[in-house]
Amino acid sequence: MSWRPMVSQDVDAVQALADRIHVDHPEDRSVFVERLHLYPQGCHVLVGNGRPIGYALTHPWRLAEPPPLNSPLGEIPRDANTYYVHDVALLPEGRGRGYAGQIIDRLTDHAGKAGYGAMSLVAVNKSQRFWEKLDFRAQDIPGLKTKLSSYGPDAALMVRELKTRNN
Repeated sequence: MSWRPMVSQDVDAVQALADRIHVDHPEDRSVFVERLHLYPQGCHVLVGNGRPIGYALTHPWRLAEPPPLNSPLGEIPRDANTYYVHDVALLPEGRGRGYAGQIIDRLTDHAGKAGYGAMSLVAVNKSQRFWEKLDFRAQDIPGLKTKLSSYGPDAALMVRELKTRNN
């Protein structure tokens, strides 16, 4: 199994994976198409036995404003101040083997070289401990609880500080 850049021909397979993995958080095909179009260098698939068994979608964004689920971004903000992890999702055969850590390491390197001082994400489905193992820490930002409610009752904004090329 190995990670490779996502291409437009992967969108249907990625959506099928998302539908299987995130039953409670469905997203339209247009979300995957747009993320790939806006920031292709942040989109990857994990291939096993000749087919995608996982994916990662990431892009620059604003730290205290996680995008709503199943919504278009429109554009990458010029004032983006974090490298946002929209999703890292793997089928069971890809879990527990270090593949999520591999792609996060690759994306961390990319984000640092691009000058971002932090990566952020919204942990869902009781995944906070998993992300803590990858050096993300929960953040309590006033006024954010309401925005996070669409992600589910256990949603938490998490941040990983990065070393940039400049520090």
